[in-house]
Amino acid sequence: MFRKMVFGAVSLLAMAASAAHAADIKEFRVGILGGENETDRLRNYQCLADHLKSEFGFEKVSLFPAADYDGVIQGLLGGTLDFAELGASGYASVYLKDPKAVTPILTTKQTDGSTGYYSIGLALKTSGITDIKSAKGKKLGYADPDSTSGYLIPLTQIPKDTGASNETYFASTQFNGGHENNVLAVRDGKVDVAVDDSSGIGDFKNGYTSGTFHKEVAKGAVDPNDFVEVWRSGLIPNGPLVVRTALGDDMTAKLTAFFTALPAKDKACFEGVEGGDFTGYVPVKPDFYSVIVEARKAAIGG
Repeated sequence: MFRKMVFGAVSLLAMAASAAHAADIKEFRVGILGGENETDRLRNYQCLADHLKSEFGFEKVSLFPAADYDGVIQGLLGGTLDFAELGASGYASVYLKDPKAVTPILTTKQTDGSTGYYSIGLALKTSGITDIKSAKGKKLGYADPDSTSGYLIPLTQIPKDTGASNETYFASTQFNGGHENNVLAVRDGKVDVAVDDSSGIGDFKNGYTSGTFHKEVAKGAVDPNDFVEVWRSGLIPNGPLVVRTALGDDMTAKLTAFFTALPAKDKACFEGVEGGDFTGYVPVKPDFYSVIVEARKAAIGG
């Protein structure tokens, strides 16, 4: 009986400590990946900041739009960010440096029920490029060194279709500062092929249902009639919503419940944050990204 009482007291103390820890969070810090202009990112995330402040009673919810992917990665590793949505390769980078730094909680679900997306290669119709084989000797544009669809997957998968490394197959390769700039680079003739994230489902004339090409079409920055898809990868795991592990299990569970409910609570906010047509969030565990972690480790390290 005494032993049960001791264990019960310990459990109550642990629960009280967890609740107190959550209450101690005065400022909740949200990292936003680079790749799209800062004004658009802040506008799309403001509704999320408002909901978080109202739901959890934080005194302040701070949005940090990083200049590149690595800014968010370093913020999570250094404990200066509490939450972010990462790409699969970005998560792999964090995991390889510190597997306990963040906890993946959810990922997005596409309208076709899948929890994955594609890397696609885009070229201008006027370029005469119709597939990756006809892009030999041309300029290839990458998005960001920590992007999955904008670097890791094209780096490792295009050579399987061409029989040569990208460095030898293309006249040159270059990073263009994120997905949006990469799409604009091919539009402006700075590169011949740009690799982009895309749901790969729906109508090409809409830029498909989600991804950067979809965003650029939706806001009128590019005309889809000017483009052609010249390459597509295999299915890539959708990136995770991650919570800084040090926040504790109780806070992690509450944030998981909050985000799970968000699509129904405020569909417009959910769509703005995710930048496309998704059905909602589904639970995810670290092992969902094992293939990406191993691919990153082999190809570019941490």
